[in-house]
Amino acid sequence: MREALKEAKKAYAKDEVPVGAVLVHAGEIIARGHNQVELLQDATAHAEMLCITSAASAIGNWRLEEMTLYTTLEPCAMCAGALLASRVQRVVWAAPDLRLGANGSWVDLFALKHPMHKVSITGHVLEEEAAALMKSFFQEKRERAVVD
Repeated sequence: MREALKEAKKAYAKDEVPVGAVLVHAGEIIARGHNQVELLQDATAHAEMLCITSAASAIGNWRLEEMTLYTTLEPCAMCAGALLASRVQRVVWAAPDLRLGANGSWVDLFALKHPMHKVSITGHVLEEEAAALMKSFFQEKRERAVVD
């Protein structure tokens, strides 16, 4: 999760919502990603989505079985769907996303019976650190908006 937090800080430095993700297989980081929605002007450029694409390219296979995704924010519905479709075995997230989270904060897509496999979920890992980063980012955004 510490590596995912490093990715989130990269997003923060680029004025992107500070979410970072890493995909790990057998203890080795296969792919990294951080939000690039604004940079790419692409609503799908979430940290998890970019990480999934990068991992599939790195291993030459869209099936990411036996991999664990670490992400600093509870995945949204889009990212949850991609994680299920790519067959990621385990998802570990830090801070809940009370507005859009798809592991129970808004909806729980991971609780639905999937026809091919089940994803193991662990939440609230290093939650305070990830939540503090998000809080700081949005506080700065609000302060800049008042000045402008």
